[in-house]
Amino acid sequence: MFAVASVTRRLADLGVSHLYLSPFLQSAPGTSHGYAVVDHSRVDRRLGGEEGREAMAKAALDRGLGIVIDLVPNHMAISLPSNRWFWDVLEHGPASRYADHFDVDWDPPDSAIQNKVLLPVLADHYGRELEAGALHLRMERGRFTVHYHDQVFPASPRSIGLLLEEAANRSGSDELSFAARSLQGIPPPTSTDPASRDRRHADAGVVYDFVAELAARPLLEKAIVGAMEHITSDPDLFDDFLEEQNYRLSRWRVAEQELGYRRFFDIDDLIGLRVEIPSVFADSHHLVLEWVEAGEADGIRIDHPDGLRSPGAYLSRLREAAPEAWIVVEKILAEDESLPGDWPVDGTTGYEFLNDVTALLVDAAAEDAFTALWQEFSESNLAWGEVAEQAKRDVLRDVLAADVNRLTAVFADLTQSRRRYRDFTRIELVDALREMLVGFDVYRTYVPEDGGAGPVDRQRIRAAVERAQSADPEIDPELLGLLQTVLTGEKDGPVERELKMRFQQLTGPVMAKGVEDTAFYRYLRLAALCEVGGNPGRFGLTEPDELHRRWARTGERWPHRMLSLTTHDTKRSEDVRARLAVLTEIPDRWADTVRAWRERNEQVRPDRVDGATEYLIYQTLVGAHPIGADRLVPYLEKATKEAKVHTSWTDPDPDYDEAIASFARSLLADRRQRQEIEAFVALILPAGHVNGLTQKVIQLTAPGVPDIYQGTELWDLSLVDPDNRRPVDHRLLERLAGELEELDASSALGRTEDGTVKMWVVSRLLDLRKRRSPAFESSHRPLPTVGDAGDHAFAYQRGVHVCVVVPRLTLRLQERGGWGDTSLQLPGGDWADVFTGSRHTGDTPLASLLSEFPVAVLERI
Repeated sequence: MFAVASVTRRLADLGVSHLYLSPFLQSAPGTSHGYAVVDHSRVDRRLGGEEGREAMAKAALDRGLGIVIDLVPNHMAISLPSNRWFWDVLEHGPASRYADHFDVDWDPPDSAIQNKVLLPVLADHYGRELEAGALHLRMERGRFTVHYHDQVFPASPRSIGLLLEEAANRSGSDELSFAARSLQGIPPPTSTDPASRDRRHADAGVVYDFVAELAARPLLEKAIVGAMEHITSDPDLFDDFLEEQNYRLSRWRVAEQELGYRRFFDIDDLIGLRVEIPSVFADSHHLVLEWVEAGEADGIRIDHPDGLRSPGAYLSRLREAAPEAWIVVEKILAEDESLPGDWPVDGTTGYEFLNDVTALLVDAAAEDAFTALWQEFSESNLAWGEVAEQAKRDVLRDVLAADVNRLTAVFADLTQSRRRYRDFTRIELVDALREMLVGFDVYRTYVPEDGGAGPVDRQRIRAAVERAQSADPEIDPELLGLLQTVLTGEKDGPVERELKMRFQQLTGPVMAKGVEDTAFYRYLRLAALCEVGGNPGRFGLTEPDELHRRWARTGERWPHRMLSLTTHDTKRSEDVRARLAVLTEIPDRWADTVRAWRERNEQVRPDRVDGATEYLIYQTLVGAHPIGADRLVPYLEKATKEAKVHTSWTDPDPDYDEAIASFARSLLADRRQRQEIEAFVALILPAGHVNGLTQKVIQLTAPGVPDIYQGTELWDLSLVDPDNRRPVDHRLLERLAGELEELDASSALGRTEDGTVKMWVVSRLLDLRKRRSPAFESSHRPLPTVGDAGDHAFAYQRGVHVCVVVPRLTLRLQERGGWGDTSLQLPGGDWADVFTGSRHTGDTPLASLLSEFPVAVLERI
């Protein structure tokens, strides 16, 4: 926080209006980001705590900067003992004050974990770990804990009572015996009424303090320690003790099939929150809302709303609590999908915009050539849709199997209660659910808990049923028909409602893990298209005017949506994508180049290196050049393990992993290979830089609120996290920012290599946004171009005072001889270019308009 305060002057001078901060509530120890929250009541101590936040807020206010907060309402990190709420749940079970805060299934089909939380944390089977002495008991200040290596768990009051009873027998202490009886006599964890819950917590606290006093006496301490040693030295006794806990420790792989709580995607130590409950909302939002009310935060970015049980209801409650805040949601939209119109938010965080801009820079005419090249390397003829469907089936079978099993249990409750459906087997239920989940082409529907589906959701559910039936004709149509009536809300009841809501919460993880975290690493025809919210099956835009129409509609409905090009979640930064897009303009040259590289490297390529991964390596070496082994090797490890074809995080293949790493290192160590990469990058780099400026100009002038991800004021060649979380060189940024005022268009263009030209463009356009703010609140209208090269220009007007003209496909433009007589028809009046200062009016030749600088933004004089 103190570091953020130190850069506010530079950001304000650049023209930034708000600091958009990653989550900074207390997160789990050892995490490098703020999305693993453990305490909503305080600022992360590692970031300076409340003192640091106050210093940052004051520095921002003094510079006229607002603050946007990233909020994580869907989940918390289990991390113990840091997460006091979950610690209390493990200590007291369903009787915990926070039992309702977490999405825990206290009544699972397996009676062995009835009223228990299954914790898959052990490296080996429970019995083996217990008999090997890997589990221990400790006491500190009257509190007893179970330890497994560096993990710690609370002991339940009843189990402590049993332990103290043994200690009392050893010492003959009536006081220990009284403490034991007191703990055994408190209300059981299944007594969840408020009075019993309060009594349980109060009585346990009093006895714990009493035990702490007793343990201060050496003789009684010795008896307690002796009782602990007696229990832990006997696997049978220790097993009995652990069976008294409100949780069951298990091998980590158990989570692949069994899990008693909703998690964030497939991350076992991120547990779902039930913010649909008003008290949970209040407990998890009070601090952030206090900052908003005090004017210390202007906006809120909501992380992963699709994970919530009722996103619309949650957002309505948030809007009611923060009526004036700018609220955007990290909602990933499909191409034909719109943000629900009843959500009281200002828009999405902009992944659909990001992919639209990338599509604009990709030459759609090269699709066939790139498809052929990809099939040659991958030795697969599967289309994108087939790859995505198979990836979703794979993650449902493996990564998300436990979630499917939880959903199946609810489905089974429904069918067993209806005589017409009770003879369907569990396997049939699983098959129907899996195919329905695979059949969804959006993240989720938004059917309310107490109502039916609207027309759009009803159609999406019907389409998923049709896809499921087509994919597996053996599924009984009546079973799919039952699912359809439940998911659309036509059949209602407690079980139907639970199935409907849980199903909607699972389709998002299926899309995220199946498509973005699996299929995107399998289908690499053009890596730039494998982006969050993207569709690698859409190869560029055959009609760029499509964007004008879409942005005009979006600008009317969501004028303040966020516009992103790079985020902490993007697979590749904006400038990597911009450079890779250039490859589509020279498909034959690219194909010849990578084929030559493959042939040259045949002698050093290990047998285990597959063609698909080799093709990804070449794209990465070109797109992120210069890149060293310290970045390339970890990236390839993540990419191949996410693909889950030859290796994975849960089932790694060390030989394959080493083969990929060895091959990558050998390429970087080969002088000739490095020279050829450098020569090829030099060929496409100028066009890549123009693409980079084009997309930055669009981001800063299109309808919405642009988000400049830190460090992307300059060229940024980051790959997927953690590569994109590398420290930003703020000293360099400050030094370069200090030189901007001295630059004009010509000298800025001369600073292309170090990225200063990009920062100069950002600065100029942020200044324009301040001076001409009404224009950026106005409509988006396309500007017509006339001439043979018109498809290489993308031009539009904002309001009556701003016009934007950017080039696309500039290598191909050069091949056809430049702009020729292609011109732009400017609206009436005189216009000045904010970059070059040149004046233009009426019918303006693009060759003249873009002669001094590759992009143009015109301001009415």
